[in-house]
Amino acid sequence: MSDIITIADEATLAEAVTAALRENTTLDIVGRGSKRGLGRPSQTDRTLDVSGLSGVMLYEPEELILSAKAGTPMAEIETLLAERGQMLAFEPMDYGPLLGGAPGAGSIGGVFACNLSGPRRISHGAARDHALGARAVSGRGEVFKSGGRVVKNVTGYDLPRLLAGSYGTLGVLSEVTLKVLPRPATQETVILPGVTPETAGRAMSAAMGSSCEISGAAFLPAGIGARIPALDVDGPVVVLRLEGVAPSVRARRAMLISVLMPFGAVEAIDDEPSLALWAAIRDVQPFAGTGDRAVWRLSTAPAGGPLLAAKLAADLGAEAFCDWAGGLIWLLLPGEAAMGDQVRATLAPFGGHATLVRGTLAERIGTPVFQPLESALGALTARVKHSFDPNGLLNPGRMYAGV
Repeated sequence: MSDIITIADEATLAEAVTAALRENTTLDIVGRGSKRGLGRPSQTDRTLDVSGLSGVMLYEPEELILSAKAGTPMAEIETLLAERGQMLAFEPMDYGPLLGGAPGAGSIGGVFACNLSGPRRISHGAARDHALGARAVSGRGEVFKSGGRVVKNVTGYDLPRLLAGSYGTLGVLSEVTLKVLPRPATQETVILPGVTPETAGRAMSAAMGSSCEISGAAFLPAGIGARIPALDVDGPVVVLRLEGVAPSVRARRAMLISVLMPFGAVEAIDDEPSLALWAAIRDVQPFAGTGDRAVWRLSTAPAGGPLLAAKLAADLGAEAFCDWAGGLIWLLLPGEAAMGDQVRATLAPFGGHATLVRGTLAERIGTPVFQPLESALGALTARVKHSFDPNGLLNPGRMYAGV
């Protein structure tokens, strides 16, 4: 069992990393624990618990800026923003239920370190696209910061974008500053039922290519929609979200219906069920509560996503659905076996990458969790890791063996 080091402030954090450097001990970086099942299994000497780094440091609603310590619970931030009619526009998913944990248990640092985003990724980008600044401690024990607390700044290198998605392997976040946006006044979801995967791909492409300003586009094959109470549809369905002020939503709904007419009859659901529907898609609710069955997350070209999802399901006896207008595929395999070679071989002709999101300890040890890197990119990744963490103290091997 690793020793647990509890961190209360940034100075203590720097001291803990410096001590690990001096003693040549490796550190498993943990916030609130909701994402510990992501990545390769930890093989470290100590656990660095940064959940004590908590609290909103700055919130200026008029300037659309929020700064918070890395361990601040997401639930606290979302409540604060909701009170002022604002939101994190990248709509970060909650991994807790999918990984067998409690909902709403994550931290802002974990969201940023994993570069999370939800269905609104297609219109607003991921966490790194909303980063204004960050403070962190490198594997050298040095406190560093990048960016600032204004929307437009040229303070140093754009290190926040590099830290986002690094899974704590380059530095231990102590504080992040993010751009926030007004929450849409209302939303509706337009539903196109009874479509084949090929038709679904064409319909979503047509919708995204229109001027309807779609903020969510997903394809749910037969059986998936029935697991979402807000939808409760047995057959295959395309769902498309519209957000904004009510007159604009109504006008764009009429425009979208005309765009979708060549593909079939459409329906619509209003604000409350629409909110519940997209929360379920965001958090992969149809695959939660399915035990230790392996779950993959695949990114590919949107146009081919529904066809790829159908092929994976047929070839592997799996279940799959698409988000991001087909660019993101969630895949639930029939058992604990990750089938990494088969998944990536099926993906290869379509292009993209595959990440094992949920797997048993044995599968996460025996399967490359993240897409294997080409030699040049692998060498670059190793050099970047070495520049921030030359002794390999921080989450060693969390993403790639030996890095």
